[in-house]
Amino acid sequence: MDDWIDYYDSTHTIYVSKLHRDLHFQIIARDIIGYISASDATVLDYACGEALSAGQVAAACGKLILAEPAPGVRGRLIARFAPNTKIRVRSLDDVRKMTEQSVDLVIMNSVAQYMTPEELDSAFTVIRRLLKPSGKLVLGDVLRPEVGMGRDVTALLSFGARHGFLKDALVGLISTALSDYRHLRSRVGLQRYSEAEITAKLTAAGFSAQRAHTNIGHNRWRMTFIARPALARG
Repeated sequence: MDDWIDYYDSTHTIYVSKLHRDLHFQIIARDIIGYISASDATVLDYACGEALSAGQVAAACGKLILAEPAPGVRGRLIARFAPNTKIRVRSLDDVRKMTEQSVDLVIMNSVAQYMTPEELDSAFTVIRRLLKPSGKLVLGDVLRPEVGMGRDVTALLSFGARHGFLKDALVGLISTALSDYRHLRSRVGLQRYSEAEITAKLTAAGFSAQRAHTNIGHNRWRMTFIARPALARG
């Protein structure tokens, strides 16, 4: 995951325009809010990225913890949300030290593809310990083995056409093809999982899981899973 952390901590071109970036985070915030079941809930966004619309999520819950591994991104989060008393910014090391069963909802969106299978298992173990018995993990934007980059391109172009940045999307795709992102994706790769593989991983970590009907965000070719702590068997 370190190579991807360094990439997202740099000046990257993953978003084709400011409108694309802002809409991306607004839609994710909207979808996250849909999973918040109580106004006093403690929500953890694991490897949250820039989280530009986190203020909207914080308004819908009691406390929002933004956990981010990239130090530069984390610094921007601290500066951006310093006035918001509901938001706390933490490193992933900080998250590992959090109190057991202290979180109602964990969001892990568009993260699994950047982790090795072992890193993902470790993250699930940490999250399982942090969740309350009634809590849930929402694992979003999981890449499927049978769905290639072409679907990502189609999803972006459709998103751009619907929201008025199709030209920027076309230019951005050309820029991305020549960028460090494309080179890194070719060299390091992205992890892809079938529904059965993710379900098995979550089960091994102590969860009961099922696939959600819709994915978080705009890409319908990717998967979201809802996982709850499995009942201990006596």
